[in-house]
Amino acid sequence: MSAEAADREAATSSRPCTPPQTSWFEFVLEEALLEQHLQKPSPDPPPVQLIVQFLEQASKPSVNEQNQVQPPPDNKRNRILKLLALKVAAHLKWDLDVLEKSLSVPVLNMLLNELLCISKVPPGTKHVDVDLSSLPPTTAMAILLYNRWAIRTIVQSSFPVKQVKPGPPQLNVMNQMQQEKELTENILKVLKEQAADSILVLEGALKLNKDLYVHTIRTLDLLAMEPGMVNGETESSTAGLKISAEEIQCQVCYDLGAIYFQQGSTNVAVHEKAKEKFFKTKELIAKNGSSSLHFTIDEERLAGYCQACEVLTSSSDDASQQATPYSQIHSCMKSGNYQDLVKIFLEDNLTLSLPEQFRQSVLRELFQKAQQGNDALDEVCFKVCVCNTVCDVLQGRTIDIQFCQLFLKPSKEKIDFLLEVCSGSINLENASEALKRKMAAFLKNLCLGMEDLQFVFMISSHELFIKLLKDDERKLLIDQMRKRSPRVNLCTKPVTSFYDIPASASVNIGQLEHQLILSVDPWRIRQILIELHGMTSERQFWTISNKWEVPNVYGNVILGIKDSLTRDLVYILMAKGLHCCAIKDFVHAKQLFAACLELVTEFSPKLRQVMLNEMLLLDIYTHEAGAGASGERPPSDLISRVRGYLEMRVPDIPLRQVIAEECVAFLLNWCENEYLTMQVPLPLVQTNPYVKLGQLLAATCKELPGPKESRRTAKDLWEVVVQICSVSNQHKRGNDGRVSLIKHRESTLGIMYRSELLSFIKKLREPLVLTTILSLFVKLHNVREDIVNDIAAEHISIWPSSIPNLQSVDFEAVAVTVKELVSYALTINANNHFWLIIQADIYFATNQYSAALHYYLQAGAVCSDFFNKMVPPDVYTDQVIKRMIKCCSLLNCHTQVAILCQFLREVDYKTAFKALQEQNSHDAMDSYYEYIWDVTILEYLTYLHHKRGETDKRQIAIKAIGQTELNASNPEEVLQLAAQRRKKKFLQAMAKLYF
Repeated sequence: MSAEAADREAATSSRPCTPPQTSWFEFVLEEALLEQHLQKPSPDPPPVQLIVQFLEQASKPSVNEQNQVQPPPDNKRNRILKLLALKVAAHLKWDLDVLEKSLSVPVLNMLLNELLCISKVPPGTKHVDVDLSSLPPTTAMAILLYNRWAIRTIVQSSFPVKQVKPGPPQLNVMNQMQQEKELTENILKVLKEQAADSILVLEGALKLNKDLYVHTIRTLDLLAMEPGMVNGETESSTAGLKISAEEIQCQVCYDLGAIYFQQGSTNVAVHEKAKEKFFKTKELIAKNGSSSLHFTIDEERLAGYCQACEVLTSSSDDASQQATPYSQIHSCMKSGNYQDLVKIFLEDNLTLSLPEQFRQSVLRELFQKAQQGNDALDEVCFKVCVCNTVCDVLQGRTIDIQFCQLFLKPSKEKIDFLLEVCSGSINLENASEALKRKMAAFLKNLCLGMEDLQFVFMISSHELFIKLLKDDERKLLIDQMRKRSPRVNLCTKPVTSFYDIPASASVNIGQLEHQLILSVDPWRIRQILIELHGMTSERQFWTISNKWEVPNVYGNVILGIKDSLTRDLVYILMAKGLHCCAIKDFVHAKQLFAACLELVTEFSPKLRQVMLNEMLLLDIYTHEAGAGASGERPPSDLISRVRGYLEMRVPDIPLRQVIAEECVAFLLNWCENEYLTMQVPLPLVQTNPYVKLGQLLAATCKELPGPKESRRTAKDLWEVVVQICSVSNQHKRGNDGRVSLIKHRESTLGIMYRSELLSFIKKLREPLVLTTILSLFVKLHNVREDIVNDIAAEHISIWPSSIPNLQSVDFEAVAVTVKELVSYALTINANNHFWLIIQADIYFATNQYSAALHYYLQAGAVCSDFFNKMVPPDVYTDQVIKRMIKCCSLLNCHTQVAILCQFLREVDYKTAFKALQEQNSHDAMDSYYEYIWDVTILEYLTYLHHKRGETDKRQIAIKAIGQTELNASNPEEVLQLAAQRRKKKFLQAMAKLYF
């Protein structure tokens, strides 16, 4: 069965049947009325919905006497109904635009399949295999119509569709819609599978150089007559409505161009084909005219396709393509020639040839590139935005919010460019009065919105401004500006002092509060606060947003400031700066902190030191997120400031613990162990727990890898951590008189809580420091008496092997901490094989054998170039191999167990033989025999399969043992090379299995 026939059968059998059953008399009457309507001299077009009604009635399934649903019978009634549907389509001259707008995909699919049937298309034959030139004209035209519709439907399905809001849910309607949706999807799936064939059919149609004919009502009536009465008229070349060869080529070229353009999203070279077809279509329309009776092509859409193809296929040396603004802009964006880009936009402000949406899309793309870190594009974004804004003004559109945001802080350069664009966008000699009024209103409103009268003077003294506004209008504007800001006149210099910025005109308090919440510009924040305090003195504006949070140690000092404006300003600048730090917007955080520092320096030495401390923390964050992330050492000035903070002894200064924590972590990460060990003041070690912890870590790391020398400092660090992980026990007498023991998880016995220690460790990035603290916790985990499976770690031997009071240690918390630390360490370096072995041991200890094997194999892979080199023996120790053997055994992978037994320094034949005796193995069994190099194991396999009567497997074992490189007489080097090659292949196969 052909795909078209399959579609036809699916549509016929699956179409929901809603129309009621009509009597034969009503049906014949309906047919007669339709015939009379279609034969009027100039009848109104019959409703296309008649096609739906006729086809639905014709495809309605029947019910037999046993109440079983049967396919619709092929009787005279149904054939006439289908013929009526075809007549309606013929009356519409088979206009696919009209049919597609009014009919669903399943109905149109059914209609065109009926057209194929009645046009005598050979059944069971693919259209691509049919020679169109040898077919009757109406048959060839039917095939063309079907394949054109198939291509158009595929293209249409790729466009986004706005979802219609569903009305009140009705079960029968929802079921019908769901059936139609599923049927449409099935048809689309078939059409997409046949898309390549449909394209070939249409490409073949372009080679036809003859007119074709499409069925009319008359030819359909002739086909419906008895075969002996037709006299072959429908087979002749003049039957039906004539469609010229040029019209056919125009339709087919347009449809092929559309499908090629859609495919170009995944294959750029196809755009060339699309361009060829669209320009051919344009040429044929120009030659034959667009007033054809038999086809309609949306010429605006065709022009859009042609422009898009020009841009997408243009090359730098193609002068003809560069003539259009679209291709020029595309070339500028591609090459980064932004100066010419701005020039194109400026020139277009006079011609107005670029659509508004295209201008906005270019600006959005520039903004996206600027946000990705290309600071040089900020100026380009401003210039393009100004060009777009002036264009909007001249065309009477509203000014975009982006222009208002970019013009919040005007400068002389920005004003100069704006005036240049305004002057270049209007020709005063030829411009209409309406255009002049629009430009004058824009410049006037721009002046009224500016704070700095120096900039107002720049605009008002410009030649364009003088020509557009009359003298009395200019004088009135300047008077308004003077009244608004009485302290400033036109002769003053631009304001630079933080305190001397004039407040703007009064606006609604709610709007100002909204601006205050959104703004991160310190100068604008102060300006808004001045205006708000000028309107009311009763409000505390630092409370208007619950997102503004300042640490309590700072809040008490800030809220003690007597002047309400200064208090609000300091609090808000501090809160916004801390928020910007939290979201890693370090640029705005630095601006806010700098403004706050300038403000508090004049009246509060205490707050000045607070701001210096916060700016130090900000500089640490900035370096660690920027240059530090790529391994670049911090500048010596920053290291000196960190040391200075730790050594600071200024009384009554509120301090945040996080700053000391970050400073110590910073010194550890950059290996300042000498300073932490020898130079940090003793009182600081005694009073600051993070400094003490940092000193012990630095001293231990400094003395590694010599275990004997480092045992003293390691013991001190061990005792501090054990105390932090200890629990305080309390006895409580219950209501029944019994005494119960209460354990407090967060002990106050240590220098800090365990959660604080974990938080501090997660700020460390130096591998040696992380390895040291990780090995300490692993050792503490292994000290537990009821531990079954030890965890291995590097440098574990430097720690004490026992604890005097085991009951005091919270080993559950220790186990959780080990898991968290390993997970964190692997985020720092996922290729550290020692950390991977620890992770594997943890999974092994918790009976997660598949995950354990994953990490054991990953540890070996990262240190051996995915097993292309030999895994170092200190990574795959006998203990690790034995744990891998146990994992495979518990996963019922017994052949893998036997192979791994060879990896031990002394082959474990007992375990290998026992594993091979297991018949219920979940691995590949005999396919692994090629990885065995131990002849004894292979001989045992041969014996075992012979004993079980497994001839095929015995032959595989014999083949493996017969390889010459395993001959015991070979030199030791040959045997070692054979073993190493099999190890490599086996471990790579295991890795593919478990990764």
